[in-house]
Amino acid sequence: MSLGKLFLLGGIFVGALWSGSVHAAGPTCPEGAIKLGAISTVTGPADFSEVPKAAKAMYDAVNAAGGINGCKIDYEIADDKADPQVAAQAARNFIDNKKVVAMSGSASVLECAVNAPTYKRANVLSVHGLGVDPVCFNSPNIAPVNVGPYTLSTAMALFASSALKAKAVCAMFVIIGGTQEAYKAAIARWEQVSGEKAKLVDLTVPLSGDFTPFVVKARDAGCDAVVVNEIEPAVVAWMKIADAQKISGINWLFLAPGYTAEVAKALADSKQSIYVGTEWEPYTEQNLPANKEWLATMTAAKQPLTAFSQGGFLSAQVMLDVIKSIDGPVTRESINKALLAMMPQSYPLAGSPFVFGPGATHAPMQAVKVMKLQNGGWTVETKDWMVVPAK
Repeated sequence: MSLGKLFLLGGIFVGALWSGSVHAAGPTCPEGAIKLGAISTVTGPADFSEVPKAAKAMYDAVNAAGGINGCKIDYEIADDKADPQVAAQAARNFIDNKKVVAMSGSASVLECAVNAPTYKRANVLSVHGLGVDPVCFNSPNIAPVNVGPYTLSTAMALFASSALKAKAVCAMFVIIGGTQEAYKAAIARWEQVSGEKAKLVDLTVPLSGDFTPFVVKARDAGCDAVVVNEIEPAVVAWMKIADAQKISGINWLFLAPGYTAEVAKALADSKQSIYVGTEWEPYTEQNLPANKEWLATMTAAKQPLTAFSQGGFLSAQVMLDVIKSIDGPVTRESINKALLAMMPQSYPLAGSPFVFGPGATHAPMQAVKVMKLQNGGWTVETKDWMVVPAK
């Protein structure tokens, strides 16, 4: 072959590379914007809207910068109103009518339990921003980016027995829906790992009302550490009752919903020893390098700086990385292939690497940090991540 023909063929090959006809250089979107959905409890007994709104802020920022390889993200949020029928209808609408390629940033009191079978039948995968009910961590089609209340309960009990040297660890849980077995398993996991037995496990705590009998029960049982899964207003109520009863010598350990600026302010004068667990880097430590991108994105979008918004932000980060890894059209099938084949990926906000993978269940996040209430503010009690040992 002559030198001229070689140059000619080489030029054709290079032109083909530039045109993308030999190999797709990254994700493409021949059908238009990449459609993603989230189902969240916004109205009802809880408001988790900060989670998908944070994910939307991340997607909006990507769109404003031109998208991923030119592909924009079409992200829509549905309110399930904590109603199973509404949650089921929202999932069908996203899958059958909106034709979403995946779910991202969902956060609901019941959505996992309601829609996991639907996702399985439709072969749709979801990277939840906040897993709440037990099914979120026990489905082949759902992988939350948060630790979850059950692993967090185990972690707080471990912190009590190992770091605080508590000898009488107690647990007092609100049971909503089908969470009883999950909370019982959380304490059983602590007992297995620590080699100790819980002094008291009470599964009859109400979500609201008069908590005096339960505070007194913990005192009379001789508990020196109590793990409680109440939400923000009830955390304040428990501690005000403990102060009114002049209780001392008990370490009170709450889960992630207690980690708010409002709780810290309301209990600034409390005499109690109060700890909370956080599922990501402490959001109140806004000078941490790990919080830099989250902080900038939320601030620009005028979104609240909360732990909930960290979950939404991280779920969007994961999905964006998955999309970027695809060569060719971004479809439900290509998203699924990428999620199922992904290797564990570390993110600055989290103490555990996130991975979806092909497992029958997904609870990849197993690391927490503990905050202590001091003088109306939260201080970091555990400099390093606490990783809950495998079962």
